[in-house]
Amino acid sequence: MPNFCAMYKCGNRAYRDKKSLFRLPAIVTREGEETFELSKERRGKWLAQISRDIKDTSLPYIRVCSDHFVSGKPAYLYDRTNPDWVPSLKLGHNKVTPDKVERDSGRYKRAQTRQTKKVESNAAQALLLLQSSDEVNNSIDECPGTASQTSLEGSTIESTTSELQRLLDENRMLKAELSKSMYDQQFFEGEDERVKYYTGLVSFSVLLVLFKYLEAFIPTGITLTKFQHLILVLMKLRLRLSVIDIGHRFGVTKTTVSRIFLTMIDIMYIRLKPLIVWPEREHLRETMPLSFITHFGKTVTVIVDCFEIFLERPSNLGARASTWSSYKHNNTVKYMIGITPQGLISYISKGWGGRVSDKYLTEHSDFLRKLDPGDVVLADRGFNIDDSVALTGAKVIYPAFTKGKKQLSAIDVEQTRRIANVRIHVERVIGSLRQKYAILSTTIPIDYVICSNANGQKVTLDKIVVVCCALINMCPSVVSFN
Repeated sequence: MPNFCAMYKCGNRAYRDKKSLFRLPAIVTREGEETFELSKERRGKWLAQISRDIKDTSLPYIRVCSDHFVSGKPAYLYDRTNPDWVPSLKLGHNKVTPDKVERDSGRYKRAQTRQTKKVESNAAQALLLLQSSDEVNNSIDECPGTASQTSLEGSTIESTTSELQRLLDENRMLKAELSKSMYDQQFFEGEDERVKYYTGLVSFSVLLVLFKYLEAFIPTGITLTKFQHLILVLMKLRLRLSVIDIGHRFGVTKTTVSRIFLTMIDIMYIRLKPLIVWPEREHLRETMPLSFITHFGKTVTVIVDCFEIFLERPSNLGARASTWSSYKHNNTVKYMIGITPQGLISYISKGWGGRVSDKYLTEHSDFLRKLDPGDVVLADRGFNIDDSVALTGAKVIYPAFTKGKKQLSAIDVEQTRRIANVRIHVERVIGSLRQKYAILSTTIPIDYVICSNANGQKVTLDKIVVVCCALINMCPSVVSFN
């Protein structure tokens, strides 16, 4: 990088000659049209003073030393009358005469003197006005006419009292609005749309039931209430806000936000996990939707599928390979999800690396242990778990395969259509899960999948997924009973 002055016949260097070097002024494009034009004009005048044939690619490397400025440095961009707005000394050419530099310096000094005198004049006028008001007050005090003066004072006191009362009422209203802005119960009470946006739940009454269910287990905070602890977690799950953003919203540090989030996720995982329940067969048959009864009777127990969550790229090569998903072309964590025909999430597996297949995940999770003889499982073609499910006495139904066939038969086409019409519900539930709780649609930090010990404890991401599934079960089903 060059460190010498570009002015003609100068060539001062910063380290050798102990000179300060200044860059060519930049053209400011983001502060309005006036600033753009002013900075463009200034840059053009600098180049005119340098008076060299300079290529555009060399402009970022142009430097001018302090010898070419009256004060030893360039003036501020908006101080246009300053002689140092452009370099004016020792230019090495005759395009700018010394007389012009002297005239510009004199003009600048006169402008500065006029500005100083104007400030002094304004100060003197303010002082005279203050003295005249004191004299008027003294003359009023010495003036006779006590009765009129008393009535004047009475009316003044009355108006002042009414104004004070108005300000007190306004202050109370502003305090009430301020308390609402801190995401407490008053902020959400009677505002179901606000509840849906910030928490994903359908109404304030459901939010209040959830809070009462968790209240006894939420630690008492110093700066935030227990209700705000819950809202903080729901907002992060729902809106995938950063800890810095949440910290500004709640008036706490990002460290406090992280600590509250992890603590609340542990509490909510333990308390909400029972909401993901495998229902009894009698209960399923009593509430079986009509679309399932028409095509499959009352035998369908669960519809299964898998979904993946993007993960930060691990630094460990083994972890990087095990989490690489050829389907998503990214590092992911895969989960198997099962829903009842009624649209209730009845099963969610632990997280697996995105490399595993759907069949491997199904056979190595605890899903098969939940099946009873006679159960019917609806699955996609990628599962292919007939043998494993048959060992439990259950049955798998999935769309017909086209491998080795030129065309599906009419029976296979009809059967595939029926399966697709009802199996789509599990994809709708997964879509609702990602839409309501956007944290599952973002790239998860690698810290969320690291286990602190090897005693089988759930990682943070598994807890988050379970909590989100439980919250989905508290919302209306995507499946119509009819």
